[in-house]
Amino acid sequence: MKLGSRIFAPRLFTTSLAVVMLVVLVSLGRWQLQRADQKRALYDAFDKGADATLAVDRRTLALPRYQHVEAQGSYDASRQILIDNMTDMNGHAGYFVITPFALRSGGWLLVNRGWVPVGGSRAELPLVDVSGAPRSIRGRADRLPTPGIQLGSRAVLAPPYPIVANFPSHGEIERLLPDASWARAADLVLLDADQPDGYVRQWQPPGFPPLRNVAYAVQWFGLALALVVIYLVTNLRRAPEPKATV
Repeated sequence: MKLGSRIFAPRLFTTSLAVVMLVVLVSLGRWQLQRADQKRALYDAFDKGADATLAVDRRTLALPRYQHVEAQGSYDASRQILIDNMTDMNGHAGYFVITPFALRSGGWLLVNRGWVPVGGSRAELPLVDVSGAPRSIRGRADRLPTPGIQLGSRAVLAPPYPIVANFPSHGEIERLLPDASWARAADLVLLDADQPDGYVRQWQPPGFPPLRNVAYAVQWFGLALALVVIYLVTNLRRAPEPKATV
């Protein structure tokens, strides 16, 4: 194709390679925008969850994530779980303290009482005792934390307590406490920061805010645009001078 004094003459291999790379870059950008939409919905749910507080008992059906709740009952300090490899807002290593909560009306909930730092060594577990006296707790309905990638086989949870576990599932905890009838309201309750007998609680939706994904999307689309420009420039050549006639 001749464009003025230049010829656009791409090769089949470079064209095929450029098309594949362009599709990949645009797909990555669109995926990041989709992730941003998902994160935005999660943050919106977190904000709206505090609009109303619902009282829960063993008959309460599963609630939306981050719904603010209130429950009556007592902690079972004898069977607590420490979720390992959790970090605070500053990236310090520690544990989430998960305590079973016996509802006054029957049934159980799991309560995340917050984050505690790792001690002098992994063998030195933090002291997380709590009174079993009747009380009212307030928090947000949530799920147990999950790993981004699951590697290797999972160890079976077993006493002594508190049990240190890496991303235990609710099913694993149910098998650990087979005598407990679990309420369906929430897999986990994030204890409010103003509630007593808790630790560091700076709750927010998991992962980075949606703006970070938008920034990544802009980077991918920018690379796609740069690829198109490079492809056009490298395949646009000066047209050969016409041979002089005698």
